[in-house]
Amino acid sequence: MAHLLSCQAISKSFGAQHLFSEISMGVSAGERLGLIGPNGAGKSTLLKIFAGLEEVDSGQVFTNKNGRQVYLSQADDLPLEQSVEEYLLSVIEGGAGLDEAAAYARARQMAGQCGLFDMEQPVGDLSGGWRKRLAIGRALIQQPDLLLLDEPTNHLDMAGILWLEKILARAPFAFILISHDRYFLNNVTNRIVELSQAYTGGYLRVEGSYVDFLRRKTELLTAQEKNEAALSNRLRRETAWLARGPKARATKARYRIEAAGSLRREVDEVKRRNNTGAKMALGFEGTRRRSKILLSAHKLAKSFAGRRIFDKLNIELSPGSCVGILGNNGSGKSTLIQILAGRLPPDAGTIKMVDGLRIVLFDQKRQELDQRQTLRRALAPEGDSVIYQGRAVHVVSWARRFLFRSDQLELPVSRLSGGEQARILLAQLMRQPADILMLDEPTNDLDIPSLEVLEEGLAEFAGAVVLVSHDRFLLDSLADYIIGFDGRGGVENYADYSQWLEAVQQVEKAEKPPKTRAVKAVQAVPGKQAGKKLTLGEELELKVIEDSIAEAEDNLAACQASLELPEIQSKAEDLAACCVKGREAQEEVDRLYERWEELEQKGDG
Repeated sequence: MAHLLSCQAISKSFGAQHLFSEISMGVSAGERLGLIGPNGAGKSTLLKIFAGLEEVDSGQVFTNKNGRQVYLSQADDLPLEQSVEEYLLSVIEGGAGLDEAAAYARARQMAGQCGLFDMEQPVGDLSGGWRKRLAIGRALIQQPDLLLLDEPTNHLDMAGILWLEKILARAPFAFILISHDRYFLNNVTNRIVELSQAYTGGYLRVEGSYVDFLRRKTELLTAQEKNEAALSNRLRRETAWLARGPKARATKARYRIEAAGSLRREVDEVKRRNNTGAKMALGFEGTRRRSKILLSAHKLAKSFAGRRIFDKLNIELSPGSCVGILGNNGSGKSTLIQILAGRLPPDAGTIKMVDGLRIVLFDQKRQELDQRQTLRRALAPEGDSVIYQGRAVHVVSWARRFLFRSDQLELPVSRLSGGEQARILLAQLMRQPADILMLDEPTNDLDIPSLEVLEEGLAEFAGAVVLVSHDRFLLDSLADYIIGFDGRGGVENYADYSQWLEAVQQVEKAEKPPKTRAVKAVQAVPGKQAGKKLTLGEELELKVIEDSIAEAEDNLAACQASLELPEIQSKAEDLAACCVKGREAQEEVDRLYERWEELEQKGDG
């Protein structure tokens, strides 16, 4: 099968920083590839190379000239002065062979799919999450054969993540996406590629889900460690033999001496791979307070501008407990954290704390970081060492614990990446003995290895944890229960993420109006002249077109459902054929809607 994109032996470096080398892979129709790796491994650079935005140092990249490739960057650099309509139309008009009416219909349809129903709303008035939805919509409206997505869940709340998951799970196009969201990767991909110097060749490629990848990675790294031990034993024996007295050395065959040198180089290479991917050393310092109940909140309530955020909310925190908090942006999660931390008063209710309770807050807005400060001062504010668990640790060792190099210590915080700034905040947390850790989106910008270490550190923390996060994997691993916000003032407790999701879906199903056959509002196209009255044949066509649209939509839904079948996904030819059918079904739905709008406008004229 012809690849939509392929690369052969490509390498890339930035100055002295080596990213990757000799990478070869291909992407075919229907493929859903997750690209992962530690920060600095070169994931975003590789995606930009595929998009034609970066040059390779060596090797070649091939793209299918008959395929349409679309790139969605991690940064949301949108024209704030444009309206939603103008932004979507900017990639349709002149590029898709559509007239004004058809282009407007497609833009309106995509805006509705994104949940943006005010076409005249300026992009600058949208929140970060809605801008991300709009950017994704602009990529989708171009009907790509291959979509390249760099951290597409950034800024999305849980509803947005689930919305994107549904789109990608049923996508008729192939895609490559970079993400640190482990549930997201598991739910939408069918191949995982991890860039890391821990592997021979600099990367590991596994067919299947993220769970399949983890299983294979564990097997490979375990085998690699065993191989290092076996090679080291062989090298020890050879070295001992070569070190024997002069009489024995005289009889040594040259080939065996050369083989020992080759073996030493092999051992060094395996050791280097096994030592690659150093992890942060996290260990949150608790006060080891023995109180049974650290904090108890009873019937808390809060409103803003007459809108109820939550009401009659009860929380009890004890040593070793972890409470997860879930909800969409603006539902009240951060407000609750601020109230529990004593930074914001509740409108009603009481909060009781043990005497001298120590609460440490991780603020998702990172307001506590001075961007002008050097990394050295951010890590060690009072000198060249920090006090951790009762002993002094030099700033160089402390920095290394959080994966910083000594040559970075004089850099201003503003020059560091989002992930590096997140690590500074985690370092500050570790220096503060706490009874309760309140973490508001601590996983933002952290790579998967760092997420795993954060998870381990929180699991071992002796105090209580309140965790606001969209990372479902982290919540399911740590939280004893979840407080779910519905965004309308309602708050409920759930056993885990799955129970919360089931409740949300039930509410959405109950509130969804009865399904009608192709009911969509028809709006006049700006600047469009009124047409002629309908002919008899057009009147008849208009009467039956809603049924035709409904039938076409059912056909599209069937194609999308087929894409999810394991027997289809396991066979490349069947998957490609199913993708073609899905695209044709989508085009037929679009054509019928455009024709319907044309007939409606002509009839109104």
